[in-house]
Amino acid sequence: METVLSEERIIREKVGKPLIWVAMVSMVMVFAGLTSAYVVRMEKGDWLQFDLPQLFYVSTAVIILSSVTMNWVLSSAKKNDFKNMKIASSITLLLGFAFIVCQFKAWGVLVEQKVVFAGSYSNAAGSFLYILTGLHLVHLVGGILALSVVWIKTLGKRYDSENLYGIKLCAIFWHFLDALWIYLFLFLLYVR
Repeated sequence: METVLSEERIIREKVGKPLIWVAMVSMVMVFAGLTSAYVVRMEKGDWLQFDLPQLFYVSTAVIILSSVTMNWVLSSAKKNDFKNMKIASSITLLLGFAFIVCQFKAWGVLVEQKVVFAGSYSNAAGSFLYILTGLHLVHLVGGILALSVVWIKTLGKRYDSENLYGIKLCAIFWHFLDALWIYLFLFLLYVR
């Protein structure tokens, strides 16, 4: 029985990491296409100028901090430090939810400024902003689901120095989402 489990684990580990890299490369291609379309459309003219909500700065700090705590989860698991694994995974998950709250509140600020996705006040600049940030948020929800699995397994002490693979995959994806947000934030901040 143990041999079968270890064979299954080996197969999962051989397949999991390449699959997550393929997924991330495809996400990069989608966002590269959207940001390219943004630049092309911006050059056409009739582009609404507006300031990004301060909450985008806050959400950037939150997601960067969540990458730090994700590293804390992994380093604690490597040391079999179950107490810090629980604390770090809980904080990382809470920071993920905080990022989502910041994004929704930022969108509310934009709506108050009449920067909307569609309707009589809509402009391509606002529509692109909602598409880029909304699509990132959809991917972040996937990251939250992965973090939730890590959190539950951490509470059950199912990770340790010999079994880190799930945490490593989650960390790779979470750091990717962090880097992707930083790219989008800087893009939206400086390409106007």
